[in-house]
Amino acid sequence: MRDLSRRRLASYQPCLLPAGDTRAAAVLLLLYEHDGEEHVLFQVRTQRVLHHRGEISLPGGARAAHDDSLLATALRETHEEIGVEPEHVEVFGRLDDVATRSSNYTIASFAGAISRPGPYPFRCSEIEVDELLRVPLSHLMHEETVEWSVREIDGERMAERSFRYGEHLIWGATARIVGQYLDLITGGGV
Repeated sequence: MRDLSRRRLASYQPCLLPAGDTRAAAVLLLLYEHDGEEHVLFQVRTQRVLHHRGEISLPGGARAAHDDSLLATALRETHEEIGVEPEHVEVFGRLDDVATRSSNYTIASFAGAISRPGPYPFRCSEIEVDELLRVPLSHLMHEETVEWSVREIDGERMAERSFRYGEHLIWGATARIVGQYLDLITGGGV
């Protein structure tokens, strides 16, 4: 899966959104091999964070003034939130930008993998992360895990997918990023 991700993202031209009046943020869709299978790392956010309390997200956050790039933001935030050292990440490439509606962010999305052999010594931020979820990539690719809903946004009806993992529902901007990654590596829809 990593070789396929590398190939597909190497030639992909992401759709970049203009910043406008939104705040810049970046996340990392991070693959992690566990028990011989690729997993995607998600975090359940605490109730102490300012935005998206209790929701499931990819590691990442708002761009800081000292970040050289949005990729630097994604790597820094991943280190702060779940303890993955930037030098242990192989970045495959960038996905499309995603805008959040409630918190007014434009999110730059990157995909990559932990390059260091496991098990990885994750260290989760007590302030930001309630739980680290390791969701098998194969689980996200099964149609049975996908839930579709129709939302009206700016007068347009749009179908949105979410992903069910046990009692957890991965939805919103995070689900859009995951969905785009899955579509890219599978060559179509899930």
